[in-house]
Amino acid sequence: MRARKTLKPGQHGTKNLLDQYGDQLICVRYRYDEERKLRHKTVELIVESTSWIPQDESIPPDSIVGVRVELNEINLQRRLRQAGGIWNRQLRLWQIRYDQAVALKLEDRIEPSTLSNSRKRNGATGKNGDLSTIRH
Repeated sequence: MRARKTLKPGQHGTKNLLDQYGDQLICVRYRYDEERKLRHKTVELIVESTSWIPQDESIPPDSIVGVRVELNEINLQRRLRQAGGIWNRQLRLWQIRYDQAVALKLEDRIEPSTLSNSRKRNGATGKNGDLSTIRH
């Protein structure tokens, strides 16, 4: 099945769907199934919006970030500990240097709120409970 046509909201062929889905509508695609001789109209919708830090913003490698890890991920916890990470019981996050999180391929697990804190302060914070100092 291949898409032959992709339409943006407001173009001819999308108006009813735009009325139905509003700002959630990203695009409408017409896909053709050669085997079954069918045309499918599909929509791409926004179902969730969360904060995100664009890659082009420079993050200092020594910034301390919080990483989410499930309790049952014992091997990952061990790797974090070996890389100098520590568990923050209050935040329920592993704290580790940003460059170490990248080396462990954990960028998608970084808690955005800790990344912005670390970027503002360029490192660890004090007793407020945000992030504490990590051994290098």
